[in-house]
Amino acid sequence: MGASEFQRARLRVARELAGLSQALLAERVRLTPAAISQFESGATRPSPATVATLSATLDVPSGFFYQPVVETHEGFFRSLRRTAVADRRRARAIAHIAHDLAVSAAEVGQFPPNTAPQIPVQSLRAAGEEIERIAGQVRAMWSLPAGPIDNVVDLLERHGIVVIRLPLGGNDVDAFSLPFPDHPVVVLGADKNDRARSRFDAAHELAHLVLHGEQIWGVKEVEKQAHIFAAAFLMPAEEIVHQLPASVDWARLFELKRHWQVSLAALLMRARTLGRMSENTYLTAIKAASARGWRRVEPVPLGNPEQPSHLLDFIESTASRPAKRQLPESVVTAIANAA
Repeated sequence: MGASEFQRARLRVARELAGLSQALLAERVRLTPAAISQFESGATRPSPATVATLSATLDVPSGFFYQPVVETHEGFFRSLRRTAVADRRRARAIAHIAHDLAVSAAEVGQFPPNTAPQIPVQSLRAAGEEIERIAGQVRAMWSLPAGPIDNVVDLLERHGIVVIRLPLGGNDVDAFSLPFPDHPVVVLGADKNDRARSRFDAAHELAHLVLHGEQIWGVKEVEKQAHIFAAAFLMPAEEIVHQLPASVDWARLFELKRHWQVSLAALLMRARTLGRMSENTYLTAIKAASARGWRRVEPVPLGNPEQPSHLLDFIESTASRPAKRQLPESVVTAIANAA
């Protein structure tokens, strides 16, 4: 159901989808930057005629500006300093549209409720043991069997987390997430054709939703914590510790990569973290892998990355058509085509 008043946050989303600053948008609609700023802050509301002009300029339906909006923080982005602000904001705006679609899908029973637990860490200096314990709790709460997770993306979707793929570009941004309380959104890179890396990225973003949520973001400590969680979630210590080699045994590591569906790099780090592999042995393995070019492209490919399906099924269904009429069609199409 649409809102009766102009939703200021919608203007920011539409503007960032178009990749425009407030000044550039003001120039195109022949208003002052101050006027656009006041619309976005809620200090003033645009007239119906101005809304029509904004709609045409930003290529979104007029009704888009009157749809209820759920707001959240800027998102969990890695390598913030190396990520162009405009690119980050546009990706975040697309994630907002994915959230809109999920809300519409849930209203007609085509998207499951969010059952991702929130178990905040005690501090930014939380011990690795605490984070490992929380990862185990999530596996238990979701009734996951022992061993590798069959499909991480499908698992997240079945628990009400929206997963989409977008071409994020570059090597610095593999994924990000937005912790909407009803349907969190995880965005994975469509241009990163590595199954193991993608699975780890999905688990990393789940970590943010579980450990950090709306409480804290944008600091390096949360990224380290998310890495610890992802490793423990994908490779529980009590199950893998005795499988890991204490020496640089590539044949064994290749076998474990196939079984656990994780990268060699993740396995080596897990062996080091759990004390199976000494620091010197770990460094020897990393140097050997680097010399062979395995830091860029690993041997033993695992196949294509896992693909989201729940939201795409809704986009293709007749039930989505009324919702899509109030959303930018080009963005909905981009979400569908990036999978």
